[in-house]
Parts: sequence; structure tokens; C-alpha cells
Amino acid sequence: MTSKAIRIGAAEYGGTFHIQDGAVLSYVLPDELVTADEDGALPTILEASANRVDPPCRHFGTCGGCQYQHAQYAAQLQLKVEILCRIFAASGLEAVPEIGTQASEPWGYRNRIRLRVEMVEGEPRVGYSRRGTNEFLPIAECPIAAPLLWRAAEALLRVGATDANSARWLAATSEVELFCSGDESRLQITFFLREPQMDAGSFPALCGRVQAEVPELAGAEAELDPELNRRVRRRWAGIGWGAPGLNYEVAGRTYWVSRGAFFQINRFLVGRLVELVCGNAHRTLAWDLFAGVGLFTRALAERFARVVAVEAGDAAAADLAVAAKGGKGRPTFEAVHSATLDFLRMRELQRDRPELIVLDPPRAGVGAEAAAVLARIGAAQLVYVSCDPMTLARDLAVLTREAYRVESVDLVDLFPQTFHIETVVRLTRR
Repeated sequence: MTSKAIRIGAAEYGGTFHIQDGAVLSYVLPDELVTADEDGALPTILEASANRVDPPCRHFGTCGGCQYQHAQYAAQLQLKVEILCRIFAASGLEAVPEIGTQASEPWGYRNRIRLRVEMVEGEPRVGYSRRGTNEFLPIAECPIAAPLLWRAAEALLRVGATDANSARWLAATSEVELFCSGDESRLQITFFLREPQMDAGSFPALCGRVQAEVPELAGAEAELDPELNRRVRRRWAGIGWGAPGLNYEVAGRTYWVSRGAFFQINRFLVGRLVELVCGNAHRTLAWDLFAGVGLFTRALAERFARVVAVEAGDAAAADLAVAAKGGKGRPTFEAVHSATLDFLRMRELQRDRPELIVLDPPRAGVGAEAAAVLARIGAAQLVYVSCDPMTLARDLAVLTREAYRVESVDLVDLFPQTFHIETVVRLTRR
């Protein structure tokens, strides 16, 4: 396309990838004057916004992980609120209250990262994918990760460069996942292998070398890459070393999180998220749907006489079942290993009705059928925790049409420097 100057309209601004005057622009900000040379390319900034800053990460713009490092943090929050408002309006949601914001330290917040591993000129390197492609991008830093995670990544590279056994394991690894406790006192590593022929007996030596450099390493596992043939993966038992998970402290509660089980990613905001979701209600019965390892369940069990927690994922459901057994002085709850829709269909036919239902679905959202069943069940309050505003708006349209009104909306910025929007919506039955 022909190069032309474009003034970015604030009213039309849609986030990282902005379409205006027929051009697809990346990493622009409202009110800037830019020159667009080709679709998707980084533009030339002719007049910068007052909210523009120099990105602290050397890989920003090339790496596909972050999208907002070029904006002051307060401006990032405002942009997300405006985008959320436009999504709600486009879905026909009316009378939505003013959106509140919950934020914390915008750097070093991630307790989990998943890095690609490739051999580059005979040396192991870790990285992500180049923006808009599947091409490997070696990285030398990741400022949004907890410092322990990047320290562990660097240790992996060092042992891979100096030890033959470690080098073989890294050469066979397609990705590595690093997960740490919120205080960075414990670390778990999962290696995803390209092929199943590695000698299980040599895995402890790899882990021992890493632990010598990173004493926080509590456990590790070798799994097969999910992209491998299912038949191959079914024959693979996995190789474990050390503890199979870690204890994670949140607001005075200790959660056991197995390797691979879902847990909220922002180590600074997770406690505030729990209090925002669970509130101060003290009643008879609450349901926690898509419960994971019980992050909200445990707090609800301190407030309600009975709590039913539902989780479909095998690893998280196993942790949830252990937590439900409780102990001396600890509240207990009912753990159900089930898909949420199946659970709702079954419980809709029963008389037992909760006063509160908490929903924390994946990006696909609750779905139209489940939302309709929720409306018929008619709990006094719903709290919907969403990581995708488009599916949230879709589900809210069903719930507010059928039975509920939106009482409050909070943007909880669990993913600073990125376009991801986490929202907590409280709904009250009309």
C-alpha cells in the first residue's frame, strides 16, 4: 500500500491491531499521527501520544507476548476499560454500571511462563514466537515474568551448554513450563518432549544440576509434547522428580497446586481477586463452577454453610478433591469432577438452590445453553469471572435478558502489558 499519514481516532481505537482508513496498524495509541507503510508493520510515529513510553523489553514489537508496553500503565487501564465498554455496547448490554479497575505492580507478575526450546547454532535457546507467526524468537529477558522464572530459564541454558546429559534433554525438549509460588520460594518445571526415547534414568541428573543453580526447584516432570501422535502419548507414563506440585499461599490460605493444574497467573492480584469475587455474603449454599484447585471455593467455604465446587480438568479436580477433605479447623466442601453444563443439567432438576453461583470459565465462556440453565436455576446472585470480553458479553446478553441485572463490573488487570482483559461481573436476580 502507499505510505500515508493517519491520525488515530480515539473513538474507533480497538486495541493493539487498529484498523483505520483501510490500514492495519500495530502498537499505535489514540490521537497519534503515524505513517503506515504496509499492513501489520510497525508504523512510523510522526506525533506521539503523551501516553507513549519507551518499552523496557528489548523484544517488544518482535515478540508476540506483549502488546501494550509502549503505553503508560494508567493509559493501558483506561484503554482496556474503553474497549470493554464498546464490546458491551455492541452486544446490546444496557445500564451497565461504571467499570471499576483493580491493578497492582505491572512487571514481574507472572507466576507461570511457557517457553519454546530450540537449538540455535548448536546451543540451546529459549524463547517465544515472533509476532504474528510461528517462527521461533530467542529471547534474553522477559520482564513480565517473576524473576525466579527467568533465573531458572537461564540456569537451564547454562547446564545445557556445559553438561552433555542436560544438553541431550534440552535438545529433545520442544517447550518448557516454569511455575512458581507467589513468594518465589518454590519452583516447578515441566519439560515437553519431541519424542519418547529419552532415558528416564538420566532425568534426575538433569534436575539435580538445575537445582544446584536454582535451590527453589521443588519438582520437575518430563511429558510428551501435546502435538505428538495420541497413540504415542497414550503409551507414555511420564517421568517425575521431586514433589508433584507446590503449596501456594493466598491471603492466609494454602493451596496445593499440582503440576499442570490451572491457577491464576498474577501473583500480586490473586488475593484481591478472591476477596472481590467472594465478598462478604454469609448464607446457606454456594456453587463454585469451573473451580480449578479451589481458589474461590476455600474462601466461600468460610462464608457459606455448604459449598459445591465443580471442576472438569483431571489435575485440578484431583487437587480439589484432596482440599475438600479438609482437616482440623479447616472448612470442607463438596467437590464434583464434572463438566459444568452436565452438572447444571443434573442440578436443575433438583430443589436445592444456591444463593450464590461463582463462574470462572475458560476463554470459551459459559455458553448459551449453560447461561440459559443458570437463568432458570435463578440464584440470588451470580459472580462471573471472565478472561474474554467477547464471550462474557455474549453470555451476559443471555443472563440479563432472562433473569438478571448487572450490579457491578470490575476490570481486574491480571495481564499488564498485554491486550488480555479479565473482568469480574456481579449480577443480581431481578
